[in-house]
Amino acid sequence: MYTKSGSFVDARQVFDEMPQRNIVTWNAMIAGYARHGHRREALEFFRQMLQAGMVTDEVGFSSVLKACSSLAELKQVFDRLSERNVVSWTSMIAGYAQNGYAEEALELFCQMQWVDVEPNEFTFASVLAASTSQSAMETGKQVQAHIVKVGFESAVSVGNALVTMYAKCEQVEDACKVFDKMPERDTVSWNAMNVGYSQSGYAEEALGLFCAMQEAGTKPNRVTLASVLKACAGLTELEYGAQFHAYVIKTGLELQVCVGTALVDMYGKFGAMVNSSKIFANMSERNVVSWTAMIAGYVQNTLSEEALHLFCQMQVAGIKPNQFTFSSVLGACAGLKALEQGKQIHALSIKAGFETYESLGSALITMYVKGGNTSGALEVFSRMSEPDFVSWTAMIAGFALNGHGAEALKLFCQMHRKRIKPNEFTFGSVLGACAAQAPAVEIGKQVHACIMKSGYESAVCVASALVTMYAKCGSIEAANKVFEKMRERDIVCWNAMITGYAQHGCAKEALQLFEQMQQSGMNPDRITFVGVLSACSHVGFVDEGRSFFSSMIQDYNITPGAEHYACIVDLIGRAGHLDEAIDFINKMPIEADAMVWRTLLSACRVHGNVELGKHAAEHILELEPQDSAAYVLLSNIYSAAGRWDDRVKVRKLMEGRGVKKETGYTWIEVNGKVHTFVARDRSHSHTTEIYSMLELLHGQMKVAGYVPDTNFVLHDVAEEQKEYFLFHHSEKLAIAFGIISTPPRTPIQIVKNLRVCGDCHNATKFISKILEREIVVRDANRFHHFRDGLCSCGDYW
Repeated sequence: MYTKSGSFVDARQVFDEMPQRNIVTWNAMIAGYARHGHRREALEFFRQMLQAGMVTDEVGFSSVLKACSSLAELKQVFDRLSERNVVSWTSMIAGYAQNGYAEEALELFCQMQWVDVEPNEFTFASVLAASTSQSAMETGKQVQAHIVKVGFESAVSVGNALVTMYAKCEQVEDACKVFDKMPERDTVSWNAMNVGYSQSGYAEEALGLFCAMQEAGTKPNRVTLASVLKACAGLTELEYGAQFHAYVIKTGLELQVCVGTALVDMYGKFGAMVNSSKIFANMSERNVVSWTAMIAGYVQNTLSEEALHLFCQMQVAGIKPNQFTFSSVLGACAGLKALEQGKQIHALSIKAGFETYESLGSALITMYVKGGNTSGALEVFSRMSEPDFVSWTAMIAGFALNGHGAEALKLFCQMHRKRIKPNEFTFGSVLGACAAQAPAVEIGKQVHACIMKSGYESAVCVASALVTMYAKCGSIEAANKVFEKMRERDIVCWNAMITGYAQHGCAKEALQLFEQMQQSGMNPDRITFVGVLSACSHVGFVDEGRSFFSSMIQDYNITPGAEHYACIVDLIGRAGHLDEAIDFINKMPIEADAMVWRTLLSACRVHGNVELGKHAAEHILELEPQDSAAYVLLSNIYSAAGRWDDRVKVRKLMEGRGVKKETGYTWIEVNGKVHTFVARDRSHSHTTEIYSMLELLHGQMKVAGYVPDTNFVLHDVAEEQKEYFLFHHSEKLAIAFGIISTPPRTPIQIVKNLRVCGDCHNATKFISKILEREIVVRDANRFHHFRDGLCSCGDYW
């Protein structure tokens, strides 16, 4: 009372008159002096406390630290003691260890031995508490050897400290060996081992140990219950957690903060947020960990808005968030792609002094990249002093997610140079970057080699990413090889391979794999059916596609989404059943979105249905007025029909609304470098050779029977000019560059950001036959494999 009000004369008088003083009394005086800025008095009291043989605790040592300008000053106080016995040495070592100064604690232990002060069991327990990191593991083992040598291994406090040390270093087997050899155990012993099991994911072992604890007659406390609840959260069945919850209620400890928090966390991990919410609401006392557990539960279960609302309530309640709270709330912002709210949370974290925390850095990066702000993410990443592999992975994934594949690959190379070991998620993100718009199959192969060297090839998520990468980079055969080698497959793997086959027009293979998947006992999901329906659409399996659509609803109880309806519209529209397609759209139970109407518009473009195309375009422009593809497709329909006045009207409308047509690009990778072309491009360093090759090919193709299809020139110009336009499309320029840059008969692969034009498709068939080369073209919709004058699509595209 006196110290809190600053009445130190009265406080000192009461203290001096006390017949007995305990650690709480000493702490009260030291904390009072420190709180009111009386540094010298606080340090003097600390010196007297040590001299009196009193062992400090975490509270007292923390107060002393606040009174010191540095650790060196505190060490000087200790060095000035007239007598430094085992108690004072142990008190200093314990204080350092409890406040996170592990290196200083270990150094002090070494100094203690140099001056021939024999440690006791409490000294050893404090030193072991400072050895709970991987870097201090060897020191901890040396201390254990010393303990055995001096005969303290049977002391309960020492055994507890050893179990805790090994458990925190994730050396569970070593912790178990120590625990089994302990001649005597108390509640702390059982808790230390149980926490070790729970934190390392040994849920069943933790529950088994709890049963053994009860059989041994040791009464559990709140720490026991919290650790067992954490273990229950690691099981697959909620039933076990609910049963243990019933046991917790019987103990009467349910209202303890740490127990209630563990219950909130457990139910959150099982997705039972109603239970979590009830427990949280009924907690009479909540700390920052309780609030954070509830917020994290909402985020984990994609209830991001609820998480943000609770965070606001937490601030109103006056609870200061910690780094884990901020990480969870930033996760909520990322889930909602709420960039502005995320920036506000970022500002709060800076104000609270948490921006430098590595875990928060990763959360910030994820929030910015999911909000589409890669520059903001990169700024956070650049400010991190030593980003860990999680931060590197988040930044690489962010670049890949936002279409910056080259930057993602560059960052991965930097990570490799800094000798930071990637994990399976890093590799998954890098492979995603390789599978981006521009071809990067050679880089993908190098990453694959790195994966094999690192031993992650068998990881399911990595194998799935490899399948996707090879499929998107044009090598469906390599994708299949990876898939066939997989010992274990989840739904993502099956979907990756089925979708890959669909993109390459291998419908029979996709449907056979779908049947194989069902036979393996794996149930398809929404994504599986998108792949299956796309496969049917690409080859004209209309009846089969209808059947799979019905099966999805009736057999698997999957409610179709806009993407499934778009697949059916594409399936029947591509086959020329345009009346059926519009009837299907009109009868859809959900409102058709722009994707569905865009699919119909594309079918109208193929089949030249002007009026229905106009109808589809009107719907698209009503939903997405800035969608350039709708204007361009409608304009092309008018051009193909010779309705030039209508085409001009569409183009003027487009200009009036400030909508710009997306430029058509074609990429080709040669010797690890990506080259980009646009129509009639003359910016390339090999332009002369490229155009010479095109002239040569043009003559050879005409001899072979090629006739330019000028219907694909959507300009009202002379036929000769149309033919010139046609033969200098970006696809043909890229192919010509591939021919002059690679050995004869070498396969060529190009990527087009838009749908490949009909004349380029026809011309590529001729080129593949004349030059005896395989040419792979990946456009916005699918892959085309040209061999010996034929295309894998069978001209159905």
